[in-house]
Amino acid sequence: MELIQEIENKKSISILGSTGSIGKSTLDLISLNRSQYQIEVLSCFDNYKLLAEQAIKFKPKRVVLSDPKNYNELKKLLFGTNIEILSGRKSLIESASIPVDWVMSSIVGMAGLEPTISAVKQGTTVALANKECLVSAGNIFMSEVEKNSAILLPVDSEHNGIFQILNLNSGREVEKIILTASGGPFLNLNKDKFHDITPKEALAHPNWSMGPKISIDSATMMNKGLELIEAHYFFIEKNSNVKLDLIVHPQSIIHALVEFIDGSIILQMSTPDMKIPISYTLNWPCRASNSAKKIDLAMMDKLTFQDPDIEKFPAIKICKEVLYSDQGYGVALNAANEESVMAFLNGMIKFTDIISIIQNVLEKYKPEKSTCISEIIELDNISREITKKEISKCLM
Repeated sequence: MELIQEIENKKSISILGSTGSIGKSTLDLISLNRSQYQIEVLSCFDNYKLLAEQAIKFKPKRVVLSDPKNYNELKKLLFGTNIEILSGRKSLIESASIPVDWVMSSIVGMAGLEPTISAVKQGTTVALANKECLVSAGNIFMSEVEKNSAILLPVDSEHNGIFQILNLNSGREVEKIILTASGGPFLNLNKDKFHDITPKEALAHPNWSMGPKISIDSATMMNKGLELIEAHYFFIEKNSNVKLDLIVHPQSIIHALVEFIDGSIILQMSTPDMKIPISYTLNWPCRASNSAKKIDLAMMDKLTFQDPDIEKFPAIKICKEVLYSDQGYGVALNAANEESVMAFLNGMIKFTDIISIIQNVLEKYKPEKSTCISEIIELDNISREITKKEISKCLM
C-alpha cells in the first residue's frame, strides 16, 4: 500500500530534448530528488548514445529518437530493459501528448513547435525553453495555451526572473519590464573585426554555458532580440500599457527588472546558471534547493549597465520591427536565423553574413499572415528555401 501511495505522489515528467544543455540540466536537478519524479518520456534528435545513458539511469517509460537513422543502435543499447523505444517525428509529437504533470520543452528551434503544441493541448504545465514557439507562432501558440487551460512557465533566465517578480506583485501596477543582456563575447570588440570572427570564438560565451545555436545567437545579440518578442507574448500582449525595455549588463548577475508606477524597481539576481530558473519551473509554485552556486555579495566589486549598441548589433532592431509586423515575419525571421547560424557553424558563411542574410530574407519575402500551425510550418519551409538561396550567394 505504501509503495502504491509513493508512486501516486510522484510528479510525472516528460523532457523533450533531454540531451541538450537544458535537458541535461533538468535531469541533473531531478537526480537530486529521484524519488519525487517519474519520467515518462525522454526524447532527442540524434544523440542516441547519450539518450541511452539517460534512459538506463532514469528509467523512463519511453524514449524517442526524432531522427530514425540510429533507431536500431538505440534498441541494441537498451536491449533487456522495459523501456519503449520509438523513432520519427510523428512518434515525438504523439509522445509529447502523453498526459503528465510537467513537460520540459527544450527542443531547439522550430522543430520544437509541434511537440510543444501537442503537450499544451493536454492542459498540463509546460516549462518553455523553446523561444521559437513564441517568435514563430505568438498569438496562435498563446491561444492554444489559454484554450486548453495549460500553465506556461518561462525557462529563459530573464523571463523566469520577470515571472518570479510578477508572482509576488500586482501586474496592474507595472510600468516597465526590463530584460538584461550580457552583450555576448564581442561586446567590446570593434565592429570592423566582426568579419574575421570564427565559430570557435563565437561559441565562447563569457558567462553562460549554452548549446551552440543559442551561443551564436548571443554573439549576434539575436538571442536578446528574440527574447524581446518572447517577453511580449509572455507578459505584454494583454497589458499593452506596460513598456518593454532592454539593458546590457555584462556580469549576467541581474537577469530581469520590473519598474512599478511608484518609481520602485524590483530585480531578480542569481549566478548565471540555468539550473536556477529550471528548478523554479520544476518546483513551481514552491522552491527547492539545487546545486547552483550562491551569490557572495561581498565578493562582487561592481555591477554595470549600458544601453545596447543597435548599430553594432542590428539584430535587436530587426526583432523589434518584426514584433510589430504580421506573424509571418516572425516565422521568416526565425527560419532565416536558424539556417544562417547553422551555415556559420559549418564554416559556409562569415559571422557578419548571418545578419545580412536575415535582412535580405525579410526584405525580399513578404510573408502572409498565418492563422494556424499548418500555415506557420508552410511559411517556415518557404523561408528556409529562400534563406538557403541567400546563403548560396555567399559561397560564390
